[in-house]
Amino acid sequence: MNTRGLILFAAGLAAALGAGWAGFPRVIHTSRTQPVDFSHKVHADKAGAKCEDCHAFREDGTYAGIPTLDKCAGCHAAAMGTTAAEKDFIEKYVTPQREPQWLSYARQPENVFFSHVTHVKRGQVKCESCHGGMGSSDQLPPYQEDRISGYSRDIWGTAGRPGMTMYDCIACHGRERHKGNREDSCLDCHK
Repeated sequence: MNTRGLILFAAGLAAALGAGWAGFPRVIHTSRTQPVDFSHKVHADKAGAKCEDCHAFREDGTYAGIPTLDKCAGCHAAAMGTTAAEKDFIEKYVTPQREPQWLSYARQPENVFFSHVTHVKRGQVKCESCHGGMGSSDQLPPYQEDRISGYSRDIWGTAGRPGMTMYDCIACHGRERHKGNREDSCLDCHK
């Protein structure tokens, strides 16, 4: 093969790899917006809400996750602000008492068990350690779902925060973190 052919081959290979690197995530993931234009920042700054005010634990210690409509309706039976998003939320959800169909950023495989109460209460892990600056965000990020597995893209972590892959769990629970004083079993997380 001559030099010109080698250069053309290398350029073609680089272009194909670049297109795959940039294009594959766009092809493999579908993107949707959440049903409500929600601002954590407004709720934290103006209402003084903390994470646990809306994202609470049940009596049995399990995590309730996304708040139900009755939690929101306690404050939003009538508009408290002047935004179109709040008025729209009251009209579409609060007045007809219809739960928003939130898309879960953290859908995990069926064989995995993650306990928020163990990490937050026993481990004293702050919400921001895993969820980053979500509590100060003005809008929710788009929900992205892997077309093949059906899992949300957010399980891989973004913006320098950990995801929910087995490798992220091992990095946090690894021997380095616990200085060899702790061994973890596969059954701690896998059913």
